[in-house]
Amino acid sequence: MDDSNIRTSTSMADVSAKPATRRRALASGRIVLGEKAFTMVLNRQLPKGDALAMAEIAGIQGAKQTPALIPLCHPISLNRAAIFCVPRHEDHSIEVFCLAEIDERTGVEMEALCGLSIAQLTIWDLSKPINAALEICDMRLLYKSGGKRGTWTHPGGLSKEAEAILAGQ
Repeated sequence: MDDSNIRTSTSMADVSAKPATRRRALASGRIVLGEKAFTMVLNRQLPKGDALAMAEIAGIQGAKQTPALIPLCHPISLNRAAIFCVPRHEDHSIEVFCLAEIDERTGVEMEALCGLSIAQLTIWDLSKPINAALEICDMRLLYKSGGKRGTWTHPGGLSKEAEAILAGQ
């Protein structure tokens, strides 16, 4: 057999030579609800229940399930995944943060982003009976640390809430 015909176009990254380090990632995004749905979310009055409590649980589940949802993500055992919801009264939105942490050879950015996405979609699902014109926006990775590249912070900087989450408050 001619070895020049053997190739692969897809493979998982080989992390076997990397040292295990503590790695953290923080992602954020907003869901704009409109005044009525926003008020009902904050007052826990939605017909299906408490959107913020359910978003926290769903987001953690989403972070844990990332390798099953995104091809080529390494299966990892998270040390921690946490969802934080911050009401933004000025535009009737909820800013959602997902923090993921691990001691491993690979990062947790995708877990933070996946957890964020599922938390936002849960709020959407529970709010859509009140307002069908919802919007998810500003989804981004804010921070990551660990590994050979060290610490990275989004060029737009960190909000006071993001800094408090990273500080453990």
